[in-house]
Amino acid sequence: MDDGIELCAVLERPQAERCPLVIVLHGFTSTKDKAHTLAACGAMRAAGFATLRFDLYGHGESGGEFRQHTLHKWISNTLAVLHAARRLDFVTEIWLSGHSQGGLTAALAGGMAPDLVRGLILRAPAFMIPRCAREGSLLGFAFDPLHVPEEVDVMKGLTLGGDYIRVAQTIHAEDAIRRFPGPVLLLHGDADDVVPPEDSRKAARMYHRCRLEMIAGETHHFDRHPEQMEALIREWLAAQRMLEAQEE
Repeated sequence: MDDGIELCAVLERPQAERCPLVIVLHGFTSTKDKAHTLAACGAMRAAGFATLRFDLYGHGESGGEFRQHTLHKWISNTLAVLHAARRLDFVTEIWLSGHSQGGLTAALAGGMAPDLVRGLILRAPAFMIPRCAREGSLLGFAFDPLHVPEEVDVMKGLTLGGDYIRVAQTIHAEDAIRRFPGPVLLLHGDADDVVPPEDSRKAARMYHRCRLEMIAGETHHFDRHPEQMEALIREWLAAQRMLEAQEE
C-alpha cells in the first residue's frame, strides 16, 4: 500500500533462512509477470537472492489509473515497497532492479536512498525520458515543452495525462546516478530501438562502481538472447556475494 493505492507484489525466496532481496520493477505499459522480468528474477534467485516483483501505479494488478501515473508516483511506490521489505525478518540487505522506465525509477530511488540500497541491476534503463520531455518529443509524440498538452495518446490505445510530462521535465537522472556509491550492473542490447544504448554507456561512466554489458543483437525486451541476460545477472550477483563474504 502506498498513499491509499494497493500494490500487487510477488515474493519468491531461494532455499535459505536469510538472504539478500532484490526489488524488481517493470517498464512502461508492462507488468511484473512479463517473460523477461520472470527470467531476470529466476537468475537472481539462482544466485541466492530473494525477489520481490510488483506492479507499479496504473499497471497490472495494482491500483491507480494508467492515465494518471507519473515518475513521482512510481518513485513513491518503490520507496514504499523498500520500507516494507526492510521489515521482512529474513532479509539481510536490499537491492533494486528495473527494466526501461522501471530501470530509470530504480536508479532514481537508489540515488535517493543510497543508505538503504546495496546495489542496482538495471536493464535498458530509460534515462532519456526526462531529457525527451524537456526537449518536446516523447513516445513518438512532438509537443511544445513550454505548453504541455493535457493528454497524449500513446501505444495500445492508452492515454497519458500531461502531468506525466510535467513531472518528467523536472527530473535529472544524472544527479541520482552520481549519488549512488554501490555496485551497479547495467545491461543493454545494442539492437535496442526504444532506449538509446548510448545512454547506458554515458551512465556507466558516471556511476562510481558500474559494470556495463552490451549484449550483441539484443532488443529492448531481451527476447533474442535471454540466456545471456540471465547468465550475466546470475554470475555478477554471485560474485558480489563472494566479495562481501571476503570483506567480512
